[in-house]
Amino acid sequence: MNVTANSTDAVSMRLTVSVEENDYKEKVNQDLKKIGRTHQIPGFRKGHVSMADLQRRFGRQVTSDVINQVVFDAVMKYIEDNKLNVLGQPMPVEVKELDLKNQKDFTFEYDLAIAPELGVEPDKNITVPYYNIEVSDEMIDEQDKAFRKRFGAQVPGEEFEADALVKGAIMELNEDGSVKEGDDAIQVVSGIVAPMYFVDKDEAAKFEGKKVGDKVVFNPRKAADGNITELASMLNIDKERTAAVQGDFEMAISEIIVVRPAEYGEEFYTNVFGKDKVHNEEEYRNAVKELIAGELRGNSDMIFRFSARKQFMAKYGDMMLPDAILKSWLISRNEGLNADNIDEEYAKMKEDLKWQLIKEQVAEKLGVKIEQDDLMQFAKGMAARQFAQYGMTNMDDETITRYAQSILDDKNYRSRLVEQVGDAKLFDAMKNAITLAEESVSLDKFKEIASQI
Repeated sequence: MNVTANSTDAVSMRLTVSVEENDYKEKVNQDLKKIGRTHQIPGFRKGHVSMADLQRRFGRQVTSDVINQVVFDAVMKYIEDNKLNVLGQPMPVEVKELDLKNQKDFTFEYDLAIAPELGVEPDKNITVPYYNIEVSDEMIDEQDKAFRKRFGAQVPGEEFEADALVKGAIMELNEDGSVKEGDDAIQVVSGIVAPMYFVDKDEAAKFEGKKVGDKVVFNPRKAADGNITELASMLNIDKERTAAVQGDFEMAISEIIVVRPAEYGEEFYTNVFGKDKVHNEEEYRNAVKELIAGELRGNSDMIFRFSARKQFMAKYGDMMLPDAILKSWLISRNEGLNADNIDEEYAKMKEDLKWQLIKEQVAEKLGVKIEQDDLMQFAKGMAARQFAQYGMTNMDDETITRYAQSILDDKNYRSRLVEQVGDAKLFDAMKNAITLAEESVSLDKFKEIASQI
């Protein structure tokens, strides 16, 4: 077997593979014998089929399959041996049925799309802005308020507050405002409502200023905006009955539960940040500041990545691509693409393809590699953030690790995770390789900058 290459241009190559009978004959015989040993063929005992019969029954298909496989293997070996950076897959120049009756030797041609060499140099000559968002006292106070409320205590109160729960008897009213009586009347002896979650804020406002012992007339359907699940839960009825609930109800307030913010102290600090992480109010505020800064850093990184891409694309994006071969490859692997729409769809993909090529060459230049530990640490960070969304900010490492492993074990999600980790490592390495023009800005200023990019 002989493989020869001819470069049609800087990014396109055609491989010609010449195959003689001796290149595939032994493999064909091996496969035919295997069929005879393993297949039950009508009219023959298993393992007792002559080579002539096997050749007559299966020779054409087996020979064709073997030739195609040995040719493709030869193409892939040539690519590997010559360290060719191929985009997509080798594309056969012509697909045709083999004339096995009259031919023993064959010639095949494959087109290769070669990634262009861009000469990417991520060095200190490249300057990209990086905006550090300042953490203001107002941000710290706001986060502190949220933490203290989250870990605060629910206690009885005398007067309604915006985030209070209200308990009491809820009675259905007639149109004239009197309490409805009878077997079909809806009466909740021990009801509970949370006006803070009412969709209709006018209905929530009816509870303002009310105290224990007062009565409130409100419309549950309006309060729940017609949500039958919420309505059924509020009135302790089956969902089927909610259709008839249209009018007002009266609630006699027997108890008001209000939230009192947590007091500073060891228990509060442990609830928020974990045991022995924070010991006093000063350390607590510093920890809150660092927490906010970490969350804001993601926004800074997003703008940095956008700016870096823009600069590298401006410098290296004017590249030659093997458009015709790539279009053929895309059509071959996407049912929705064809000769009529490929030009339009390829134009949409081209800029992202260019950026992918630049990223790969930057990563190679900077020695960026993705290790298993990188994936685990990234997944653990995701897990910790997900727990934090539900107020669990001090989960133990064993629980976080176990949850992170479940994320990595999800085959559908793993590829996206690998891409995210790769990007994170790439841009971190890029920060060290190029010049960062760092600037501290307020959140409002950062929003203004982001809106102009």
